Amino acid sequence: MNRKVTTSSSVLFDVPGPKAVARTRLFNILSVLAILALLGYIGYVMHRQGQLEADKWTSLFSGNLWANYILPGLWNTLKAALISVVTSVAFGVFFGMARLSPLAPVRWFGTIVVEFFRAVPVLIMMIFFWLFLGKFSVFSPQQLPFIAVVLGLTLYNGSVIAELLRSGVHQLPKGQGEAGLAIGLTPWKVLTSILMPQAMTAMMPSLLSQFVVILKDTALGYIISYPEVLASARRFGSGEGNILQMLLLAALLFIVINFALTLLAERLSKFMSSRSNVEIKHADGVPGEVDDPRPKTEMMFKIPKA
Repeated sequence: MNRKVTTSSSVLFDVPGPKAVARTRLFNILSVLAILALLGYIGYVMHRQGQLEADKWTSLFSGNLWANYILPGLWNTLKAALISVVTSVAFGVFFGMARLSPLAPVRWFGTIVVEFFRAVPVLIMMIFFWLFLGKFSVFSPQQLPFIAVVLGLTLYNGSVIAELLRSGVHQLPKGQGEAGLAIGLTPWKVLTSILMPQAMTAMMPSLLSQFVVILKDTALGYIISYPEVLASARRFGSGEGNILQMLLLAALLFIVINFALTLLAERLSKFMSSRSNVEIKHADGVPGEVDDPRPKTEMMFKIPKA
């Protein structure tokens, strides 16, 4: 009996023997020691260069830093990210549907737009809009970096979302679209009513991870003088002589925000998957109340026929 269990459990990999277990344990110990040695060396170098002095770290908790630099920069980061998320989703849905259109000219136009903006780096688009819009004086110099950041993030990430939507629709079973056509729905109605909602649910984890990318890419705005949190931290650190500490603080803020977004994405994904499962079960008549034309007494007791 034990022999059968061992054989079935080692289908994917061989069960390590005593020597392999000892070798793995030795490698793990050496890896931990190497990481500790590397951290110790980094601490030693920082100590020699005076980066561990107290005055370089106490300024991280000053009210001037948070009131005039970190909090305004964090607000600018979140503002650009939130607006870019909304505009990227709108751009992605519009051109994703264009790429799925049954009309060939519309499909070709959507493909050209999506592939072009997906191939251009987002930093180049930010710099282009910053310089291009600045020549026409359409926006004020204070608003111009924000507009350029939002446009660059929208076009690039919207193209990625459009491609995610197209691939999500193509991964659905073909029978669903064929069933919609069989009951008399138009191809456009099948796409918007049957395929698109399922594709949006299936691509939700990838979509939320793209939102994290949008948040991180707002840091590129410091190149075009957008006062986001990284630029604010660098500006304060250059004045106080602790740029390294300020960059570590900015990195910690990004880690915390991205971790919160990841938790939100996981909970939202679980909620949507559980909701879809409940709807499927209710549609199949498994749980919940079902409208039955029979009286309740007949449902509770089987009345024999005369």
